[in-house]
Amino acid sequence: MYQWKGLIQEFKEYLPVSNKTPIVTLNEGNTPLIYSNNLSSIVGANIYLKYEGLNPTCSFKDRGMTLAISKAIENNSKAVICASTGNTSASMAAYSAKANIKSFLLVPDGYVALGKLSQAIIHGSEVIKIKGNFDKALELVIEISNKYPVTLVNSINPYRIEGQKTSAFEICIQLGDAPDILSIPVGNAGNITAYWKGFKEYKDKNNIDKLPKMFGFQAEGAAPIVKKQKIENPQTIATAIRIGNPASWEYANKALEESNGYINIVSDKEILEAYKFLAKNEGIFCEPASAISVAGILKYYKNFDIKKDFNIVCVLTGHGLKDPDNAISQSSQIKEAIEPNLDMILERIMS
Repeated sequence: MYQWKGLIQEFKEYLPVSNKTPIVTLNEGNTPLIYSNNLSSIVGANIYLKYEGLNPTCSFKDRGMTLAISKAIENNSKAVICASTGNTSASMAAYSAKANIKSFLLVPDGYVALGKLSQAIIHGSEVIKIKGNFDKALELVIEISNKYPVTLVNSINPYRIEGQKTSAFEICIQLGDAPDILSIPVGNAGNITAYWKGFKEYKDKNNIDKLPKMFGFQAEGAAPIVKKQKIENPQTIATAIRIGNPASWEYANKALEESNGYINIVSDKEILEAYKFLAKNEGIFCEPASAISVAGILKYYKNFDIKKDFNIVCVLTGHGLKDPDNAISQSSQIKEAIEPNLDMILERIMS
């Protein structure tokens, strides 16, 4: 009987592992590619949603973390560290717990969704809040990992990119080819880098006809790549991409250039509209940062010659339960309780 055993086991031939690598896995990967009837009708092409929120800690970060932690163990590391706005910390904490090693987390105070921070805490990570943004936290963990025996597992760790590229493999397998366009949120820019690497490698080893155009989208208040300058105080409701100085900036630009791709800005209002659209029309609950891949397509698709037979994949990077406060604030409030009376209940239903 076939059983999925995690992406390292599934894609070993593409990854920097050997028989000596101890595989630390939570059976990540193998996430669904869901056809969107409503979005396809609006855009006039085939729109698919790669729902990465169904990974073990509910975000795409698990793809890179399984490999980063496995290689850390192979190299006899006893502790790992990261800076995070949420998803990386949750993933690091879970995989280091699985590996029985210590994990340390630097977070910008007040800038992390509680749904994500709760995961890091329950998995046993040592959480250290700093009075500064993500970029400052990243500077500090880089310095710490350079001076002390602790392994950095942010996306500048090359094994993170190697693991994350496997989602591109899955998309090609699920579609039977590469998509025409891959739309993805861009924060620290590791994921757009990883997907492009994955598509190129898969094409080299398999009989697929094309490579996709990479479409990246950044939040209006946190768009350093679009604006071509560092953002000292990035602001957006999409906390997962609230980053002013992306670690993989150079590689993201390369992916955009090589793929003849496109990057632009989406407002918080447009992000939230896409976020609610997905929940109410597709039955998919993603975190706000994920919805920017859909918001960007909806905002800019008319600028391109998109054919009816095009396959467009929008990557939804994290589950909506990562940020429950936003879901509640964007929804109609539950009314006051009423008596358990049939007539009163029917009146409420019919109103």
